[in-house]
Amino acid sequence: MKVFVYNYRDFDEGPFFHEFAERYGLELAYTVESPTLENCDLAAGCDFISVITTPITPPMIDRFLELGVRMVSTRTIGYDHIDCAYAKKAGMIVSHITYDPEGVADYTVMMILMAVRKVKTSLRRNSIDDFSLEGLLGKRMADLRIGVVGAGRIGRSVLRDLSGFGCKLMYTNRSPSEEADRYAERVDLERLLAECDVVSLHLEHNRETDHLMNRERLSLMKEGAILVNTARGPLVDSKALIDALESGHLGGAALDVIEGEFGLYYNDMSRKVVKNHEMQVFRALPNVILTHHLAFYYESAVRDMVQGSLYSMKMLKDGENIPFRLV
Repeated sequence: MKVFVYNYRDFDEGPFFHEFAERYGLELAYTVESPTLENCDLAAGCDFISVITTPITPPMIDRFLELGVRMVSTRTIGYDHIDCAYAKKAGMIVSHITYDPEGVADYTVMMILMAVRKVKTSLRRNSIDDFSLEGLLGKRMADLRIGVVGAGRIGRSVLRDLSGFGCKLMYTNRSPSEEADRYAERVDLERLLAECDVVSLHLEHNRETDHLMNRERLSLMKEGAILVNTARGPLVDSKALIDALESGHLGGAALDVIEGEFGLYYNDMSRKVVKNHEMQVFRALPNVILTHHLAFYYESAVRDMVQGSLYSMKMLKDGENIPFRLV
């Protein structure tokens, strides 16, 4: 059986794709292009396609089904880029993957440290030989109250790591977590926002969490607090966040993800016009750290992403239950 891979990256994913395709008895074809309605036909004759965080729309799903594709597997944990409701209606199987979350937790802690120690401003000054101190006074982690929104695998790992700094920790989650309770007090979202110096988001994106951090909730945050998002861009209303930063209500933000990143991140846009106004504002603000969705990007995670995507295909090929099946 044959798999077609979109957004294939030879420099990191390539060896893993060839290793696991051979192990699972899958024939491999690929393109570096993102999937579009115009290039769906590249997958003709393939039983499966593997994608990353690029939109998979109803017309694309219909076309893939016409071409004989049985399953769309995203080699990401998040799946809000796929219209799963339509896929279910149309009869397309959809799966995603999981990977060890420790690297994402590492990255989150790094972003928090960079924000509270004002590293962006420090590096900017250093690059022009401005070695002054005014405006660079940081804070000690042990003096901060940090709140984690979402106590899944990544959120729990972040809480565990932060506990080593002696931070005062809170978390909010739909249900209690015995592991999270070892490190933090479980509170409602409103109290967490009001009392925490740093708020870190660790939720999936869906209808309920879309713009979770809207203008109203941002206004509830403690004066001078820092918002950290290494989860999904649409959890935060970018325009409302910019207003909260420019007004001085918030002290800063550390963002690995933002709204409107699809089609920009992971592509060389240096010779093109970047059509994301909020991104340009975030870049310009001295108290905002912006990276391009890199928290996931470490060797063991890339391996797990490729293996998980191809393993789902093997299981469907063998008539077995598909792990992490969405539709």
